[in-house]
Amino acid sequence: MDLAIALAWHVLPFEDLLSLVRRAEEQGFPAVFVDGDVSLLPSRGDADVLDGWTLTTTLLSRTRRIQVGSIRLVHHWNAAKLAQAVATLDRVAPGRLRFLVSIGGQPQDARFGLPLPPPAARIAWLDETLSAVRALWRGEEVSVRGRFVTLDRARVRPCPRGLRVEVAGRGPRLLELVAAHADVWDMNLPPLPHAVAKASGDLDALCQARGRDPAKIRRSMWVFTRPGEDPGDPRLHAEFRRLNPWFSAVADEELPAALVAGPPAACRERFAQLARELGLAHPVADLSGLDRDAAQRALDALAPR
Repeated sequence: MDLAIALAWHVLPFEDLLSLVRRAEEQGFPAVFVDGDVSLLPSRGDADVLDGWTLTTTLLSRTRRIQVGSIRLVHHWNAAKLAQAVATLDRVAPGRLRFLVSIGGQPQDARFGLPLPPPAARIAWLDETLSAVRALWRGEEVSVRGRFVTLDRARVRPCPRGLRVEVAGRGPRLLELVAAHADVWDMNLPPLPHAVAKASGDLDALCQARGRDPAKIRRSMWVFTRPGEDPGDPRLHAEFRRLNPWFSAVADEELPAALVAGPPAACRERFAQLARELGLAHPVADLSGLDRDAAQRALDALAPR
């Protein structure tokens, strides 16, 4: 089982984050995800909110084997510059960048002067961006005048080889982009069979309409994880609600099944079960929100055996 780790929400200072990522590498975890294109989190007050791309490149330069990823949001990037930056980092750290992309939704981005059009427009923007990025990575000279992407004979060198595009999304319109562009589908769903079955069925139909085998798209899912804690503890459920506000549709009685908690051996077996039942090639233990000591204990508990 390819179990990765997520350390997000800007809880950790850089020194602690680097220490944890190095520890995860030593323990044999294949990948770690950190915060991505977040301009500002008002809830952090005066605490550091580290730039995701800078953080990703730095962590890759200070480790040797582990893959590192952080989400790229379409309205933060020019399409050709994104293609060039990713291709460069793939050249510097071959095979170690996890390229995850989606549309975002932080209203605070406006404080940085970043455009944030409605979701439908951002989905169209991502579609244009990924089409351009794919063409640039094939080595083509790209000229396009789209609604959001305008390029005039753009080229990117080097051209990455074998770099997988991971698209995060769950709604029908984003699933269309998964079917069109993704090598990996980041489900952005809780690990509840009924929710996954509905979205999986939608994606299967969209792939078949394109003549694409849905089995060729690998599946990833971040799962809120707290080894050593009681999965029925109301305090844990409150923490899940606070850190996963996009899962508000999860009913209270479903919360124990929507997270991974309990003894370490039970947590590892739960991930193996989820991988089998939900078809996950890349499950991610989401340790976001934990301080350094708690995250270190969780890494020790989940370390590959």
